Amino acid sequence: MKANHHGGVTFPSGFLADAACAGIKEDENLDLGILYSEQPCVVAGVFTTNRIKAAPVLLCQHLVASNMAQAVVVNSGCANACTGEQGMADAQEMAALTADKLSVAANSVLVASTGLIGMALPMERIRNGIGSLCLSKDGGDGLARAIMTTDTVPKQAIATINIGGQMVRIGGCAKGAGMIHPNMATLLAFVTTDAVIEREVLRTSLREAVDASFNMVSVDGDTSTNDTVLLLANGAAANKAIRSCTPEADLFLQGLLSLCTELAKGIARDAEGASKLIEVCVEGAASLAEARAVARTIASSSLVKTAVYGCDPNWGRVIAAAGRSGVEIVESKIDLHFGDVCLLKAGTPCNFDESSVGAILEGAEVPIRIHLNSGTFSATAWGCDLTPDYVMINSEYTT
Repeated sequence: MKANHHGGVTFPSGFLADAACAGIKEDENLDLGILYSEQPCVVAGVFTTNRIKAAPVLLCQHLVASNMAQAVVVNSGCANACTGEQGMADAQEMAALTADKLSVAANSVLVASTGLIGMALPMERIRNGIGSLCLSKDGGDGLARAIMTTDTVPKQAIATINIGGQMVRIGGCAKGAGMIHPNMATLLAFVTTDAVIEREVLRTSLREAVDASFNMVSVDGDTSTNDTVLLLANGAAANKAIRSCTPEADLFLQGLLSLCTELAKGIARDAEGASKLIEVCVEGAASLAEARAVARTIASSSLVKTAVYGCDPNWGRVIAAAGRSGVEIVESKIDLHFGDVCLLKAGTPCNFDESSVGAILEGAEVPIRIHLNSGTFSATAWGCDLTPDYVMINSEYTT
C-alpha cells in the first residue's frame, strides 16, 4: 500500500477525473471536480449518522441503494446543507449537468458537497465549472485538491491485490480536518477499484473498512451533515468475480482496509491546528466493540489531547478516559505504555524517566498503548493534539 500516491482515484483502470476553480470559494483554489468511470460501476456508500443530512447525502443515499453508478460530481466551499427544497433541486441539477456532459444517465451520477452550512450553491458558477472540465487519467490529483476545505494537504492512497493471478487496483482520496468524530465526520472519501466484485461483497467490505478506519478518527468530537464515503467498482481488471465468504473477498477487504486506514490517519495528522498525530492501541479487550469504545474515548478526550500538546506525561488522563468509555474495566489488570515506556503495570504506577516520556510526547506521532488483560480483542484509534490554532481557525470560520 502506498500513501499520497499521485493519481489516487484514477489509479485503477478505467477511471478518469478533473477539477476546476469554479469560484465557489473566495480564494482561487480548485473547488469543483468530477470522477468518472468508463464503465458502469457497482457502488457502495457510507454516510453521516447526523440526523441533519445535506441534500447531496440524501440524494446519494437514494441512488446508492437502487442504482449502478458511473460518476461523482463534488464541490467544496459550500455544503448545500440546511438549504431546503432548493438545495435538493441544486444537487439534482449538479447530477443532471454532469450526466449531460458525460452522456450517462442522471441517476448514475452521485453528488457530494463540503463547506459552510446554510449557504445556497452558486449554481451559475457550478454550471460553468462543470462545462470547463476535461477528464483524464491525470486528473486524480486535482480532484484530491478540489475537495479540500481547511485541509492543508491532499490525501491520496493506492493499493494492489492479486486475485487469481490478476492484479486488481484500488485507489482513493479523502478530505477532512475539523468536525471529525467516530461514526463519520466532516469527511469525504472516494474510493475506486477495477475489481469484478459482487455488490453485497463490495458493500460489506466498505462497511467493515469504514468501521475500522474513518470511524476510529476523532479530532474535536463533532459530526457533520455531509459525511460521505463512496466505493465504485467497474470490473475493468477482468478478474475472477470476488464472491462472499471466499479467500478473494478476504484479500480485497485487506487491501481496502489498508487504503482506508492510511487515508484516515492522514485526516487525523492534518487536523485543524494539529501538530501531532495520536495513535491509541487498545489490546486485551473482551470484545472488538469494547476495544473500539476504549480506543475512541481516549483518542477523543480533550484532556488527553491537551496533555499531548503540552508534552505533559499526565497518564492519569488516559486511564480516566478509558474508565468512562462504558466498558467494564478492571483497574488491577491494566498495563499502559507511552511508546516503549511502561507507566502502569497491573494497575500499579511504574517508576519511569519523565524526560523519556517527554521525548515521546514531543514527537510528530505519539503512540499510546493500553492493555486491558480481559480478552483477546484489539483496536486502534487516531486523534491529534488540541492546540490554540484549532480555536483560532474555528472562531473565525465565517469571518
